[in-house]
Amino acid sequence: MNISPEWMRSVEQTYVIKFPTQHLATFGITSVEYFVVTEPIYTAMDASKKELESVVRKGKVIAEQPSLITPTYALNLDGFSESAYEYMRFAAQSYGAHSPGILYQYRNESENLEIVGGIPTEVASRISKDLKDKNNNLSVVIVGIDEFWDVALMKFIYEFTASSASFNAREMKSGGLMDPQSSAGGLPRAAVNQIEEMFRSVQMGGSPDMLKTELDKWGVYSYYEDRFLSLFR
Repeated sequence: MNISPEWMRSVEQTYVIKFPTQHLATFGITSVEYFVVTEPIYTAMDASKKELESVVRKGKVIAEQPSLITPTYALNLDGFSESAYEYMRFAAQSYGAHSPGILYQYRNESENLEIVGGIPTEVASRISKDLKDKNNNLSVVIVGIDEFWDVALMKFIYEFTASSASFNAREMKSGGLMDPQSSAGGLPRAAVNQIEEMFRSVQMGGSPDMLKTELDKWGVYSYYEDRFLSLFR
């Protein structure tokens, strides 16, 4: 993988002024308000404006409720590189095809961009103080590089996920959602609950094709085959 020096510089020069004081919710959606503060790219071409203005990009990062997956299920997801699939095969072999992991999914909702007076560190500090005064616990203030502002946001998402993962895992484990179910080949209880919901949906007119696809993704169709076929009798 070739990484440009500019991209690496943007990562190295990105830092968080204010980090959320709450974890990602384990059993719900989390919305984090973000402010990415950068020095305008045009200051590099006009020395007279150097460090007199800052760009503030505001928006929300929406984190869907974390869900349990297994290496088998991950191998049936689209959009990953071959290296990622190779790791999933390694995980399945090392830890078991139905060993639980947590899947996080995010979306970015950009809101606005404005130019304000002051250098980025000063502007970011002002925004941070205002958010703290308002007890806004689910907000982040980041200083980054203008042309790579979204890299700064992705770096935060990675760090926020890493800081929340053990907390989310403990809550899921304490709720029994990671417990292997022998009746489903060792599938975690959370997955079994999801499959049960789909069976009930089919009985009420839902799509059996979607149920069959889900069973195949989890790699447990053989455990449910008789029950699945009985839906058509």
